[in-house]
Amino acid sequence: MLDIHDYNGQLALQAADLMDEFRAIVIEGRQTMRVLDQDGTVLMDKADDDGGRPEVMRGELRRMLIDSLPAGTVRWDHKAAGVRALGKGGHEVTFACGCTLVTSLLVGADGAWSRVRPLLCDATPEYAGTSFVETYLFEADTRHPAAAQAVGGGSMIAPSPGKEIFAHRESGATLHTYVQLTRERDWFAAIDFTDTAAATARIAQEFDGWAPELTALITDTDTPPVLRPHYALPTGLRWDRVPGVTLLGDAAHLAAPNGEGANLAMLDGAELGKALAAHPDDVEAALTEYEKAMFLRPTEDVMFEGVEVQGIDSAGNTAQGLADMVNGQGR
Repeated sequence: MLDIHDYNGQLALQAADLMDEFRAIVIEGRQTMRVLDQDGTVLMDKADDDGGRPEVMRGELRRMLIDSLPAGTVRWDHKAAGVRALGKGGHEVTFACGCTLVTSLLVGADGAWSRVRPLLCDATPEYAGTSFVETYLFEADTRHPAAAQAVGGGSMIAPSPGKEIFAHRESGATLHTYVQLTRERDWFAAIDFTDTAAATARIAQEFDGWAPELTALITDTDTPPVLRPHYALPTGLRWDRVPGVTLLGDAAHLAAPNGEGANLAMLDGAELGKALAAHPDDVEAALTEYEKAMFLRPTEDVMFEGVEVQGIDSAGNTAQGLADMVNGQGR
């Protein structure tokens, strides 16, 4: 699931004239938000009030965007394996399939481990100190009713310093859970995630004493648990203008998950397109204009505008603290 925000992601969809198609894939009611204490007590149950962050399935959003492009725009099975500068703004891209392409405009939209970024700077992602363990519960209303009731109709978060359980209801009765822990990579490396029972039991140990309907989101998974370490680029990353090449999305400003990544990538793409359209005969002017604005664009979580969001390791990262913040009492 992705919540697409009215202050960045939706602006990109408006620029592409795709708002009608977007509204057609929104899953109604999923902006509902619950905050639970460790014992399962519901401290906040915020109704879906059309707060400007409608939820869609990632696959449906991807399909909608691809279907809007002219046939042949996307070249499948062309994973970038390497790039090199040719001088005068030209670049050669080598793909995993062995073929190459020479271009006068190269946009690195290739994510955290971008092959294009080294053309612009030496920055590389570093481990952010936290990781997700991802699980799914299918047909939850009938097969996992206690967990389904805890999550409710939208999203649910049960926070605690150094750890938290976040889950949301996807289409149908699927519960998608992200368990976040502050641990070093070596701690996770000691867990055999190919052994579902042992891995989920080990992760659940970190929530010993928590309500069983919460830990069931871990131990009752219908899929093997997936470890997703969090990496980030240096905050405020900048680079000098290099002719013929730029970055967008995670390639440019990778951050630990905060709800903004996909939205910012979409906005980056829209703003780059606008700049190129405004300077059809001067790519460098377009890239300069685009990067100047992108460098100033905030990438931190702005979920609760005007309120300082507690980090996972903060002593204030509690259910009551989060409920107070959402309700405006933490200002």
